[in-house]
Amino acid sequence: MADVQVISKTIVQPESYEHGSDPVKIHLTPWDLLYLQSNYAQRGLIFPQPDPETNIISQLKSSLSLALNIFYPYAGRLVKVENKDDETTSFYIDCDGSGVTFIHASALTISVSDVLKPADGLVPSFINGFLPVNGVKNLEITEPLLAVQVTELKDGVFIGYGSNHMVGDGASLWSFFKTWSEICRTGSDRKMLPPLRLSGWFLDGIDYPIRIPISETVPSPVSSSLLGLQDRVFRLTSKEVSELKAKANDEVDSDDRKISSLQAVLAHLWRSIIRNSDLNPEEVVHCKLLVDMRRRLNPQLEKECFGNVVGPATTTITVGEMLNNGLGWVALQINKSVGLQTDEEFRVFAEKWVKEPKVILGKSNSINVSSSPWFNVYGNDFGWGKPVAIRGGPESANDGKLIIYSGIEGNIEIQASLMSHVLSKISNDAEFLKYVYAGNRI
Repeated sequence: MADVQVISKTIVQPESYEHGSDPVKIHLTPWDLLYLQSNYAQRGLIFPQPDPETNIISQLKSSLSLALNIFYPYAGRLVKVENKDDETTSFYIDCDGSGVTFIHASALTISVSDVLKPADGLVPSFINGFLPVNGVKNLEITEPLLAVQVTELKDGVFIGYGSNHMVGDGASLWSFFKTWSEICRTGSDRKMLPPLRLSGWFLDGIDYPIRIPISETVPSPVSSSLLGLQDRVFRLTSKEVSELKAKANDEVDSDDRKISSLQAVLAHLWRSIIRNSDLNPEEVVHCKLLVDMRRRLNPQLEKECFGNVVGPATTTITVGEMLNNGLGWVALQINKSVGLQTDEEFRVFAEKWVKEPKVILGKSNSINVSSSPWFNVYGNDFGWGKPVAIRGGPESANDGKLIIYSGIEGNIEIQASLMSHVLSKISNDAEFLKYVYAGNRI
């Protein structure tokens, strides 16, 4: 059932490269370089079946070419420079218009329901075959910075992508997707769309290119402990989200701090994960949530500013503290961590990091939250209807990876990547399931 046949593999370049005779060179910030050792970010949107008379591949390629003329960094290449004078390495993005990988594939034995309603309730591993850059790390300079795979299913279409996270964060990526889908659906003239706004704030007071010890650029091996990972999608209706938020705020009862919907939902899931992980009370656990800093900086950046402009809000507590306190207390700790993400903190971290670069590696006993319910992923319509679901690549993330999406009609969806025994317990945790649906309904 999981056979995927590649029909064609091509390179799609910007429709016309208009950035001068000299290609734009983007020097990478500390917030870009943190992702050197991470894998390409992978997501996929599942769409209803288009009209058979519609040549979707031709339309997608031509509109992608136009979109890349606006979001030109994705069509560039990562360049690695070895600094022999001090045995360090530097990276930058050469916006030379080389293009992105476009794969057309088919899996006509697989239906949309096979993806969304598997018998075991887990995200099917065959989705890996719908994604174009499995296991590729961001520091691999031989790969295009963006790859797209369009897989035709029995009764639908899966549009998957893999993007180098050093180019831009989730807000930047989904802004690109929105533009691409809009051009494809409406045939919009790209000249009517606003030009890209690059983030250049970090250059003030920081020498570039940033030099990184060679030891930080050696690809880290894949841990054998991750072989037991499984993925499941959890859903909360808008009503359940509101109830959790109210419960958390009632327990905190503070005029100074208000728990957000996302903070309450994360606290609820984190408590269940820890409750079912058989950890000792004195063990330390972490929750890392990426915070969009565009409007938190001084001066503020435009909301549409392209690049990595996110700060990691890391909440650190012990297992005992979590289990001895309620939902509101845990949500409050997350709230405080988010509140610490300020302009001053952001800049101080960057200045320190440049002096002693350290690439992100996963911590043990951690949950790592990516994506955001603020991203309008279900608004991407290429001309044959809006998506019916979104999925990340299964079994390709770290233990504790949580991908959060805004669902349909105010719902929240979370794709959790956890060790199989923990995921099994959570899926049968009555306290957790009071507010969460653990199935794969459409």
